[in-house]
Amino acid sequence: MSSEQSSQFPKPRIDVRALLGLYDPPDTTDWGPIRAAQLHAGRQLALFLLAANLIGAALIVMLFDGHASRALLVSWGVVTGAVGVAVAVRRLATRHRDASTATLRDVRDTVLEGVALAAVWSVPPLALGANADIGTAMGLWILLSVMMTASAVAMAALPLATLSFLGILGTAIVTMLLMLGSPLLGAATALFVGLLMLGCFQRCKALVVIRANEIGLAERDETVSLLLREFEEEDGDWLWETDTARRIVRASPRFARSVNLDPIKINGMPLLQSLAAERWESGDFSPGLHALAEKLKGREAFRDLLLSVQVKDEKRWFALTASPRHDDSGLFIGFRGVGSDVTAQRESADQINRMARFDTLTGLPNRLHLNEQLAKAMADAEKWGTRCAFMMIDLDRFKAVNDSLGHPVGDRLLGRVSERLARLVTDNEIIGRLGGDEFAVVVRDASDAGRVERLAKAIIDTLSARYDLDQHTLYIGASIGIASGPRDGRTAEMLIRSADLALYRSKDAGGGAFNTYEPQLHVKAEERRVLEMALRQALEKGEMHLEYQPVVDAGTGGLTGFEALLRWTHPELGVVSPAKFVPLAEDARLIGPMGEWVLRSACDEAASWPAPTRVAVNVSPEQLHNPAFVAVVASALANSGLPPERLELEVTEGVFMREGTVAVQVLERILDLGVRLSLDDFGTGYSSLGYLARTRFSTIKVDRSFVQGASKGQPEPIAIIRAVVALAQSLGMATTAEGVETEQEHQMIQDLGCTKVQGYYFGRPLPVTEARALAARRWDDAAAA
Repeated sequence: MSSEQSSQFPKPRIDVRALLGLYDPPDTTDWGPIRAAQLHAGRQLALFLLAANLIGAALIVMLFDGHASRALLVSWGVVTGAVGVAVAVRRLATRHRDASTATLRDVRDTVLEGVALAAVWSVPPLALGANADIGTAMGLWILLSVMMTASAVAMAALPLATLSFLGILGTAIVTMLLMLGSPLLGAATALFVGLLMLGCFQRCKALVVIRANEIGLAERDETVSLLLREFEEEDGDWLWETDTARRIVRASPRFARSVNLDPIKINGMPLLQSLAAERWESGDFSPGLHALAEKLKGREAFRDLLLSVQVKDEKRWFALTASPRHDDSGLFIGFRGVGSDVTAQRESADQINRMARFDTLTGLPNRLHLNEQLAKAMADAEKWGTRCAFMMIDLDRFKAVNDSLGHPVGDRLLGRVSERLARLVTDNEIIGRLGGDEFAVVVRDASDAGRVERLAKAIIDTLSARYDLDQHTLYIGASIGIASGPRDGRTAEMLIRSADLALYRSKDAGGGAFNTYEPQLHVKAEERRVLEMALRQALEKGEMHLEYQPVVDAGTGGLTGFEALLRWTHPELGVVSPAKFVPLAEDARLIGPMGEWVLRSACDEAASWPAPTRVAVNVSPEQLHNPAFVAVVASALANSGLPPERLELEVTEGVFMREGTVAVQVLERILDLGVRLSLDDFGTGYSSLGYLARTRFSTIKVDRSFVQGASKGQPEPIAIIRAVVALAQSLGMATTAEGVETEQEHQMIQDLGCTKVQGYYFGRPLPVTEARALAARRWDDAAAA
């Protein structure tokens, strides 16, 4: 360290009276930690001092055994041992064992230890040594000299006690030597004692200097740290201190700027007033300020206490850390701490919290937030004996909009939906988005069931109104399921499940309606679960089989082929309707493997029929959206040996409604194999004439609902059938009418121009053996003709 650096931190000035513990100097040195170091050093050698006392007393008793009364010697030894033990216990039990400061009285009281030890050790030279022979007296002189040396080593850190001990005992020894007529030896002893006292003082002074330097270094490090903090960037930490009355003292300029106060005038102001600003007069404190007030009042240390403060017209967030301060006597003198402006971190945390609880697309509460609010509403309902409710909303026909117009339009439509929903709620309701096209409403107080149902109807009516979006006029709807807690569920999860079951009933009924939860819905859900579990094993257990419905020429009635229809017979559930298990297979993602099994089985069977009898197989959109389906078709044809032109795949219009899929490319590749393509249920969904014109369909199938309507003379179905026939003829396609059950319907279909017919009039779905026999008979009839 250079001389310039050394001058910044001068050596501590050691006052002799302060060193002895006689008074507190008025300089800047903090003697509290120094005195604690003195006591700690004395404590470390307490056992050594005790051992020296016990061994020395034993040796003196042995030395004078036979020269003095044994009772007197034993009594003196016991007293000396007791005093030694008392001093050692007092040293070891000192409350400054782990303290960082000690008072003047703590050090001053140690003189009693030195005086007590000196008193008991002065008895042998004054009472025994003066009357002993020269040999015994010299032995006593040696033992006492060793005892003084050991004590000087053990008690050097406490000079007042050590000097008292050495001075009193040394005087007793010199007196003994003078009484024995040895003035020269007495003078030497006095010189020896003086050197011991000087060495003890110097050792104690060295200890004090070392400890003072350590304190100086610590203060220098703290000062440097504070200076660094003061010169950090504008939003850095700042320091603060208070007195016993919780008023600010020595305020740092950055603290004053942080609370928008004058750096000079802020001193002497109550800390709470500087932070409360305009709220100081009204007493309307934030929770953080109340917590700070309690900590200051209780004189408790605290860390990272978060406060909301108003600085000018801006809300800021401060984090405070502080500890109480005490003087050398242990009296409380105030607080010292550090603070920092954490507004940016708080805003970032709030933003993260908002992102975790609010939907980014619509700005509505998300699933997590809704679950939290529902749990709170249920707790309140349980507490006050009321009801809450949960509405689950699913948009009708939204998927068709999303698939046909694209996700950007769908996202904007969801935004419009959220705006309409937000206008419907009061403080009693919370509307949020669960995900996709599902929304939900938490009704805090649902005691009025009629009000909840009116809200559900208002939601359906509002969401069903027209949307004008990106030059598109759109119509969607909404289906709602309602569950009330705690009646329909004791937990949030159970209530959501109940609302979902009620929503499923609304969707199953065609949508555009709301249903409240009923206990039998759980029964139906359980039946559906059992059915799904059985369906997953149906193929493996051989419970599936195919039946074949004849397709005939409308003019001649001759057999042209069969449509393969999947059937399921469960050993316990019996015959399960396709209307029940096919939608379930689609929902459970089982339609792929089931469809492949149907295709392969139908091809294997059709290969045994006489040519050119065809087989038609229904294909789900899910299969066509998988590029690997082309390889499945090719494999089924190759393994069965069925010519491709005798396989006809039936697809519905829904396959074209999903945007950006590979379905059209898959169909083109299948057509390239030579397979025929039929469009099923044309006109019942969202017809895509563009795809119809661009895709090489061989047949358009007219749905049975149009056939039945036309047979009753209804003009709309008749017009639709004529339009479909005309469209098919213009595109070079055949038309197949489904659901023909009577001669009258057959004649009508012929008159309308359909080329093929399918229905109970010509044959119900047949078992494989009957279908095989019918195909062979048709071939035999044709050959005979």
